[in-house]
Amino acid sequence: MFPPRSQLLIVPALVMLIAGCTHSQRSNTARTGMEQLLISNAIDQSLEKVNFRPFGGHTVYLEEKYADSVDKAYLVGSVRHRMLATGTRLVDKPEDAEIIVELRSGGIGTDTSESFVGVPEIALPGMLTLPEVRFLQRTSQSGTAKIGLVAYDAKTKQVLGPGGTSLSKSNDNNWFVAGIGPIQQGSVKREISRSTTGAAASKDISMPRQVSFESPKLLSPGRSAVKFASGEEDAGK
Repeated sequence: MFPPRSQLLIVPALVMLIAGCTHSQRSNTARTGMEQLLISNAIDQSLEKVNFRPFGGHTVYLEEKYADSVDKAYLVGSVRHRMLATGTRLVDKPEDAEIIVELRSGGIGTDTSESFVGVPEIALPGMLTLPEVRFLQRTSQSGTAKIGLVAYDAKTKQVLGPGGTSLSKSNDNNWFVAGIGPIQQGSVKREISRSTTGAAASKDISMPRQVSFESPKLLSPGRSAVKFASGEEDAGK
């Protein structure tokens, strides 16, 4: 048994231990990852409908000043990537190109909708209000990307084919049943599943867990780093 005075000290100490709490600060980016995935997914779907193979082997200048939209960098980079994959030689100046390709955006963004099955909030006489009850709820966010392309000869300005536009839509649907959820559906979920499960989840190259560097090897005085494939002596010997 503790002395009476000790008991008086133990009780407040126990209360302090029970009432203790920890607070951790969290932060989020200005744009959600889902919003960005919806847009990039719609852009990828639109570009998959475009055949860039005719540009293979030619020098091309990509004009991007008409592609004024959100996530422009991803749009332009994706077009360049697909062109390079076909063997297109991209140049930085229009005067160095055989072909000019103009890229434009007709609408790139997201939309949100919400619906539910249940009982709306009801105000009763006497300052009484029955709360809203949702048995089944669906929230949906979609991404839209309309992309236009036209190509013409850099010298003659003659149009090379009709060009055209490509329109695609991505979506993320979430279902809640009696407040339980979400049950996710949509093209973004399928993309995430394909990229994070099965063979796609395996790592090709692991980065080192520690940072280290090596000093460059110093050349011998009076010798050049140039070597000849024919077996000749190094230059400067």
